[in-house]
Amino acid sequence: MNNSVKVAVCSRSFSRNPILRAELLQRYQQVTFNDEGRELSGDSLVEFLRGHDKAITALEVVDASVLSRLPELKVIGKYGVGVDMIDLGAMRALGKRLGWTGGVNRRSVTELVLSFAIAMLRHVPAAYREVLAGGWRQHIGGYLTGRTVGIVGCGHIGKDLVSLLKAFECPILANDILDFPDFYAAFDVEAVDLDTLLRRSDVVTLHVPLNSSTRGMLDARRLALLKPTAVLINAARGGLVDEIALKHMLRANRLAAAAFDVFAVEPPSDQELLSLPNFLVTPHIGGSAHEAILAMGRAAIRGLDENAVPDV
Repeated sequence: MNNSVKVAVCSRSFSRNPILRAELLQRYQQVTFNDEGRELSGDSLVEFLRGHDKAITALEVVDASVLSRLPELKVIGKYGVGVDMIDLGAMRALGKRLGWTGGVNRRSVTELVLSFAIAMLRHVPAAYREVLAGGWRQHIGGYLTGRTVGIVGCGHIGKDLVSLLKAFECPILANDILDFPDFYAAFDVEAVDLDTLLRRSDVVTLHVPLNSSTRGMLDARRLALLKPTAVLINAARGGLVDEIALKHMLRANRLAAAAFDVFAVEPPSDQELLSLPNFLVTPHIGGSAHEAILAMGRAAIRGLDENAVPDV
């Protein structure tokens, strides 16, 4: 056990988890948990982290203004797979180290995506709302089986989704800035450009990080390429889709349905979008399975000891 190093845990879900708390305390004696469940940002984040040598962060924005005020903070262990909340350039410039493991929550996300696809193809949210309102009408939906699925981003989560979709006999299209010819050949995946994927897919699901090249990637022009019968799923990052354009398309039935776990601003405030019968919303729960929480937490704990200055 390390008795001298001070560790701060910003994540609320990590702090609430008795297994992760115990495992971290086996390695480090001086740990400050976010037991008050505070949303930490800016000055409050700096205040919470001040005086600590290492930290575990989740969705907190760790930018240059935060890092520059914490000279004593040397290491960040990332809880979760996205690093878009962390200014990697600032970490490198300041010589701070990052412990991060990709893909540890992939099955949690892929199972949620499958549930979204099936729910929207079978009109589950709309049927549920009607029953609660006193109605009792059969909705005629369709199979996921045999439908063409377009996966935008074929990293850890995208590849895991491909493997699960084979049971549904789905033709699969993929778009990624990298090429994975061996994987594509093994799973009979067709690599296509983004516009082609949008035109041909019955279900489109996003699995890319949020950065300067992906922000707003599905703008009004690209959304208009989707089939009127298509389902759009975003369980990746908010900010990838023009939410106003999406709302207009769903309302006009120029897109059959959409299911989002993430938004540009969370929680979202556009009640017109949220209340549409062909829209399903969840509160950023993609990684919130018990198994995934443990996997992400253990990766973050390892990251406190196994880390490097980001290479950006």
